[in-house]
Amino acid sequence: MRVTGFNELCKKKDKKKKEKRETTPMPMKAGPRKAFACYVILVLNLCVGTIYAYAAGDPLSVVNNLSTFIFSLIRAIGLILLGFGIVQVGLSLKSHDPSQRANGFLTLAGGIIITFAKEILDLIMG
Repeated sequence: MRVTGFNELCKKKDKKKKEKRETTPMPMKAGPRKAFACYVILVLNLCVGTIYAYAAGDPLSVVNNLSTFIFSLIRAIGLILLGFGIVQVGLSLKSHDPSQRANGFLTLAGGIIITFAKEILDLIMG
């Protein structure tokens, strides 16, 4: 039978204390606990005290206004691409680069299609 020394017993006890210290959570002090309680009450008050807002008027007009807004954004992007395509074609004519010229004409055609997307869709739908 082996007799363990005093130092070994102390090391084992220290290990157990460290393990216990690492696994047990530290208790929250009074100041942070009150602040956290106020925060929880505020969040619950905001969640429970919500006010529902109903849309007034015709919902179809709201959808039409949104559609008009989105198509105006698409038209603006198309005009930007159209201008960029014109610049690319101009630069390709100056530098005699056929691949840049092809990219310029593709960008130009894409800009035209995107600019007139609403009219094209209206023409397809009849």
